[in-house]
Amino acid sequence: MQAKTMFCAAGLVLSASACAADRLTVTVTHDLDAARPSETIVVPWQDVNAALPGALIQRLVVKDAAGHVLPYQVTNVAPLAKDPHGVGAAYGELLFQHDFKPGEKTATFVVEKSDALTPPFAPKAFARYVPERLDDFAWENDVVGHRTYGPALAAPAPPGSGKEVLETSGLDIWFKRVDYPIVDRWYNKGHDHYHKDEGEGMDMYNVGRSRGAGGTGVWDGKQLYTSSNWAGWKVLANGPIRAVFELSYAAWNAAGTQVTETKRFTVDAGRQLDQIDSTFTFSGPSTLTVAVGLNRTPSDKKQEPRIALVKDDANHALLQWVEQASNGAFGTAVVLPAATGFAQDALNDLVLARVEPGKPLRYWVGAAWDRAGHITSRAAWQAYVAAEAKRAAHPVRIALKAGAN
Repeated sequence: MQAKTMFCAAGLVLSASACAADRLTVTVTHDLDAARPSETIVVPWQDVNAALPGALIQRLVVKDAAGHVLPYQVTNVAPLAKDPHGVGAAYGELLFQHDFKPGEKTATFVVEKSDALTPPFAPKAFARYVPERLDDFAWENDVVGHRTYGPALAAPAPPGSGKEVLETSGLDIWFKRVDYPIVDRWYNKGHDHYHKDEGEGMDMYNVGRSRGAGGTGVWDGKQLYTSSNWAGWKVLANGPIRAVFELSYAAWNAAGTQVTETKRFTVDAGRQLDQIDSTFTFSGPSTLTVAVGLNRTPSDKKQEPRIALVKDDANHALLQWVEQASNGAFGTAVVLPAATGFAQDALNDLVLARVEPGKPLRYWVGAAWDRAGHITSRAAWQAYVAAEAKRAAHPVRIALKAGAN
């Protein structure tokens, strides 16, 4: 939870001019000694507007304590909203990032209006529907990419068409070795190009009918019951710092219980793991056991993989480190704070949790490739995932103060 300092007298609703200020000071604190690179700081836009009435997203500046101008993003929660009073009725949150060094537990930032226009910042997080490849949905940040599959891929192939058919709600990985966006370029290059490394990275991960890297299902103690390909999508925010989108899945039969699921993905720049909030809807039982999985055979053919599986009880995480014959090594991971145990079926290694109908289950899913240069060993991957689990358990706290220069 984020703590906030109110600008005006608590409990009173005052006019915008009564609280008008020249700047909004944002103080961010946390209680870990470890570094927190690419920490995303979230300030509700209503608080920005209360401190800086009439602020415009194209005339705004965010600075750190040294006066450096930071990239920022303002999310748009209601694109068609009318805003006759200029209060940012359509806006949701102001986002920017900071790299906390080890031992740095407090950082201060200033948000100000600007007379000059602020151009858009280079995108580092991005998501979109991909109709040019049947109906994939793809997303990426500056360190790793992903995709998953829609109903057109699952549809039967017309006779003689040669159409690919794959029914799975598993999640794929696109391994990057560059920090710029590659989704559009790779789809433009085509299947036979992005399945080999031509300098920017490659799609070398195997999904098939498995959970891929972080797909879900309902576990009855012996069998995993899974949805088909996604049935609907919605993009809620799209960079430059954070992409947020939802994928919905049509009802499936889980050992006699009809279940639907909506996944909300939060993809932040600089992070190997994406946050996912899965909401399952069902009636009958008061709870179900849900599994989040990692494919047990994640490599391409002829890679002779050596797979190390780690069940990290202390950090509620399930990890793989996969060494391959010619495509380097990679790690995958699931961090599930509500984990109750682990399991396995023929296709997947699984981490389990209980869910209630309509109540989101939060977990983190991601991957890393040694050739990207950031994480190059099993030990480094385990350390990274453990650090991310601790970050999730110790969120930053935010205090706001409006004042004059």
